[in-house]
Amino acid sequence: MTDDTFPAFSFPAVQGKKVTAAFDGGRISSDGGVMLLAMAERRLGVAERLARCFPDRRDPARIAHTLADMIRARIFAIGCGYEDADDLDFLRSDPAFKLACGRLPDTGRDLCSQPTLSRLENAPTLRDVIRLTYALVDQWMASYDKPPSSVTLDIDDTCDIAHGHQQLSLFNAHYDERCFLPIHVYDTEQSRPVVMILRPGKTPSGVEVRAHLRRLTRHIRKSWPETRIVFRGDGHYARPEAMAWCEDHGVDYVFGLPGTKPLSKKVDEMADAVRVERALDDKDVVRGYAETRHRAKSWDRERRAIARIEATRLGLDIRFIVTNLSHGAPQWLYDSLYCARGQAENLIKLHKTQLCSDRTSCRSALANQVRLVLHTAAYWLMLGVRDAIPSPRDLAKAEFSTLRLRLLKIAARVIETASRVRLAFAAACPEAELFCSLPAALLMPGGP
Repeated sequence: MTDDTFPAFSFPAVQGKKVTAAFDGGRISSDGGVMLLAMAERRLGVAERLARCFPDRRDPARIAHTLADMIRARIFAIGCGYEDADDLDFLRSDPAFKLACGRLPDTGRDLCSQPTLSRLENAPTLRDVIRLTYALVDQWMASYDKPPSSVTLDIDDTCDIAHGHQQLSLFNAHYDERCFLPIHVYDTEQSRPVVMILRPGKTPSGVEVRAHLRRLTRHIRKSWPETRIVFRGDGHYARPEAMAWCEDHGVDYVFGLPGTKPLSKKVDEMADAVRVERALDDKDVVRGYAETRHRAKSWDRERRAIARIEATRLGLDIRFIVTNLSHGAPQWLYDSLYCARGQAENLIKLHKTQLCSDRTSCRSALANQVRLVLHTAAYWLMLGVRDAIPSPRDLAKAEFSTLRLRLLKIAARVIETASRVRLAFAAACPEAELFCSLPAALLMPGGP
């Protein structure tokens, strides 16, 4: 870094002393905590896993940046809050980022630039992108020491506003935007992402939902043939094609069910009882539950439907779910099992707003899917750092934006000598004690 790029400038005087400043501090990085992301990536191996799915048609004699190195640079930048590929035009010479990617801060070669990353995002074919997407499922399964007896997977779609007329973008009247509606699937109990699929900006049809569930289930059962799978989603996914496929292939589901007059009529007796109890005791809220068998016109069989009936001073509110689970009381199925899917909304927020996974501004749908995969890889790194934090600490359950502020955006002077590289962090760092313990925790065998 040269010291004559920007001229010196001044701040208001303090206690009679002039305050001047200049960008001449030497090899200082504002992202010293990127080294924690590097250690999390080394443990998870996500960059190498994704690199094996990318086509590399370059001349081996002229390669300066391996695919894994390019992926590392991109996902480290995303984790540190640099969501655009062109941020690498400046970060490629940042000493901390170079060190995190395995290059010496002074004498090592600079990282890849934005054009190189853009070519990487646009290189894969449809077959390559499918392999990349399934690599995320493999990453999730590898996070378990052994196949679990059962997993509950939350599936939902979210609005991703398009920045132009990209492939697959459609106008959605509900959101009043031209957008994508990518599907997110999470293992919510562990806060782990499973798969993200870019798709058009319209509500998925029953045939499409069935296809997604079928492909995901088959891929999981290749490695976990005995694991019981439960899918959980809102009313978008209570499609007869999807439910019939789940019932025919031993997959459980709990989906929200839009209320209809025939369905509501079946729980009138319980609804009246709840309403009367609230009125007689003058309570603010009374909640009750009912169970019935229901067959809509588009269904080929009767199914178990659960009603949550709530009477308040404002009136009566009835919500329904449908499931093929034969066990469990109605209250447990609704309050404990179904309502737990609300945590998936928080995970989508982490993925979309705090890691900017909606920055899908490429023209090609395949390139935008690659971006979605890279942002999910950054999610895994942030999750790896958070999992290494001891549970009594307040940051053990912090959102990614808080982790970034407190642990990643830490200034460090990077000093390279003949025998070693030294990172000098600020002495007044508030999280110095915790930061010192994390490298050892990330190096521990078997995971944090």
